Amino acid sequence: MRVFVTGATGFIGSAVVRDLLDAGHQAVGLARSDAGAASLRAAGAEVIRGSLEDLESLRSGAAGSDGVIHTAYIHDFSENNDAAAYARTDRNAIETIGEALAGSGRPLVVAAGLPTATTPGHIVTEHDEAPDNPPYPRVSEPVAMSLAGRGVRVSVVRQPPTVHGRGDHGFVPALIGIARAKGLAAYIEDGSNRWSAVHRLDAAHLFRLALESAPAGTRLNAIGDEGVPFRDIAGVIGKHLDVPVVSLSREEARAHFGLFALFASFDAPASSELTRKQFGWQPVQPGLIADLDEGHYFDD
Repeated sequence: MRVFVTGATGFIGSAVVRDLLDAGHQAVGLARSDAGAASLRAAGAEVIRGSLEDLESLRSGAAGSDGVIHTAYIHDFSENNDAAAYARTDRNAIETIGEALAGSGRPLVVAAGLPTATTPGHIVTEHDEAPDNPPYPRVSEPVAMSLAGRGVRVSVVRQPPTVHGRGDHGFVPALIGIARAKGLAAYIEDGSNRWSAVHRLDAAHLFRLALESAPAGTRLNAIGDEGVPFRDIAGVIGKHLDVPVVSLSREEARAHFGLFALFASFDAPASSELTRKQFGWQPVQPGLIADLDEGHYFDD
């Protein structure tokens, strides 16, 4: 298949491109910069220049493909972020790609976040739908699902809070940076809140499986670790940085973690049991703690 990939130079998208090529597919990546285009060509992919805001580049890429994998998203957790604007950009991108594929039966696989558990301790499964108004207003899943009745074989691959591996620049590096700056690795209260996680290479493989075989309207959970206690994450960070590992009250955590306090308090366990059964997907890469213990996260 000739597959158009948005976010093709990103942490997950670049792994998706590699997995597609290794499986014998053609990959066509969206690139904003000369450096991004060069990296895609070096990997063996074709290039379409453009961006999420350039809807014509998205329309052209989708129209000339046998299928699309949409991994691009504006991830900005700074104080000045405009989450609603980023969600609108994503909506416009998905709808534009959907229009190009409508009526063709071609596949569209969209990256999405996991929905937040509605009750304490609930383990999110593929049956849990994304709420209409989550605190962080990402609309990838509902917008994608709305295309299922328009002749698009659309599916969503839902990713946990932590997608880890070499090159990660997400939540785990942020935690390590805070621990380095403050001289301690912290967790909140008893640290029993859990982060689900997946290795980027396992996630990339699932995107390909969804492209090849997921029926329209399918939700897949890319979950390797169902739930890693946050105190265990803090513990391995403390070990590698040689700093104390301490429990903080919620009030103390707000001062220690700053804007990251919300994420440090997440309890987000999730299951991929149905995804594994339906698609034969089996994560084979190291889990989060084993990946941290390899040490590459702590290289200066």
